Amino acid sequence: MTYVILLLIGLGLLVKGADWLVDGAASVAQRFNISPIVIGLTIVAFGTSAPELVVNVLASLRGTTEIAIGNILGSNIANIFLILGISALVYPLRANKNTVLKEIPFSLLAAIMVGVLANDVVFGHGTQNILTIGDALVLLSFFVVFLYYTFGIAKSDEMEGSTTSRLSVGISLGYIGFGLLMLVVGGKWIVDAAVYFAEAFGISQSVIGLTIVAVGTSLPELATSVVAAYKKQSDIAIGNIVGSNIFNIFFILGVSGLIAPLPFQSSLYIDIFVTGLASVVLFLFMFIGRRNTIERWQGFVLLVLYFVYLGHLL
Repeated sequence: MTYVILLLIGLGLLVKGADWLVDGAASVAQRFNISPIVIGLTIVAFGTSAPELVVNVLASLRGTTEIAIGNILGSNIANIFLILGISALVYPLRANKNTVLKEIPFSLLAAIMVGVLANDVVFGHGTQNILTIGDALVLLSFFVVFLYYTFGIAKSDEMEGSTTSRLSVGISLGYIGFGLLMLVVGGKWIVDAAVYFAEAFGISQSVIGLTIVAVGTSLPELATSVVAAYKKQSDIAIGNIVGSNIFNIFFILGVSGLIAPLPFQSSLYIDIFVTGLASVVLFLFMFIGRRNTIERWQGFVLLVLYFVYLGHLL
């Protein structure tokens, strides 16, 4: 019961911590006249992916690398199948041209890169499948490319005023500080609880990471995308998910690999395949039915695919 309480409180701290971090960072950025687009694509993307980052760093430091890997793969799968599925049921989601032709394929590339870099036996002629420090640096290099692309968009698009309330610098820094503290504490408690449940019930750490931890750390994306869909802000709903998926693999998994080498179990290759499949399905849905739109029936299909995937895991 103690670990159930720790898990629930940890999830709550992650969600609220990410919320405070985003609000504080966005307010500081506005005071220094950073464009709203850059704020959305960098600070907000970091904020909603911060729980995954904290959990992965702590898991890597503790040597529970299966949770670190499962968290990223499970979060990316849940982001598209579960979160976009729910969001599309709330309101049909229309994506802009850049998202369809560039960002979704880039998220697919991220999944392919993990499959290639982690498969040393086939592609590297090694004896063990492991994400090394060199592989982590490759992932981080692609993240730099993504940031370059992001700032390119900021320069080419017209800037619009942000509707986020502007807080004082002191309050903003307080939000950032307490937000980060809540993320660290919440992340530690989630990892502790996940390891306990894995050992107590004989469930592999990778399955715990792919399910409980992955969905828990994706709650900020869920809240952001569902609210955006309700407010008919489709670009935010889709962009948040696609951007987070790119961020999760290229940055968070890259950072995790720098902290400790990440061995890949053979069973995880199905999950890597499903991660890539999710991006492929999302891309194809943009050309089925209404162009560049995820309709409600497609959202239902995404949810069905997620529960089929869960059935495979359990």
